[in-house]
Amino acid sequence: MKKWEHYEHTADVGIRGYGESLEEAFKNAAIALFEIMVNTERVVRREEREIEVFGEDLEDLLYSFLEELLVLHDIEGLVFSNFEVRIERADKGYLLKAKAYGEPLSRNHEPRSEVKAITYHEMEIKRLEDGTWMVQLVPDI
Repeated sequence: MKKWEHYEHTADVGIRGYGESLEEAFKNAAIALFEIMVNTERVVRREEREIEVFGEDLEDLLYSFLEELLVLHDIEGLVFSNFEVRIERADKGYLLKAKAYGEPLSRNHEPRSEVKAITYHEMEIKRLEDGTWMVQLVPDI
């Protein structure tokens, strides 16, 4: 099973994350997001950031998770290549707790495009016929 992919979109690029669990699909979508920006295989686990976000529904949760990662990238200059993700039902929604592993951006990461913002454009979260999960969206590049 593939973990993530980019797909063609008119002016941008879409990302899809797949997983045996919803958590794994969110994790792989985050990797796909950073793969737009850098070669994630060259990102070393030097730093760890803890993330906790709430979403009224799964789409809101995915948006909040990826937006928080983008904020860490924009403010601290970090890029990430691995994640631990836990999703729990919460009062009136969902709670995501994650650890993101990475390091400050450098030329070694083969910088690519910048992601300007996370969007709800073409956002979809669904369980596939084989029981695995797929999440997708088109970020603003």
